[in-house]
Amino acid sequence: MSHTQQNVAIGNQTAPVVSFKDWMITILLMAIPIVNIVMLFVWGFGGNTNPSKANYAKAALIWVAIGIVLYVVVFVLILGSMFSEMSSYY
Repeated sequence: MSHTQQNVAIGNQTAPVVSFKDWMITILLMAIPIVNIVMLFVWGFGGNTNPSKANYAKAALIWVAIGIVLYVVVFVLILGSMFSEMSSYY
């Protein structure tokens, strides 16, 4: 069996192994702002994506959401602290 014909069993189904070239392209696309988020949604919820790449995209979107929530919490805390400090002067 050649390397490009390998399949991975997923439940009762088999899916082709994501090749090295495909992962290289995936990583390159993840380095491009805006495109990365769009592609994560396409891969995560598109119907014709390899299950391994779809799971990667869903996990990455969860990490993005966690990062955004943490960023907002820290921003609100810092902004609140600044306004609190400013109001004590007046």
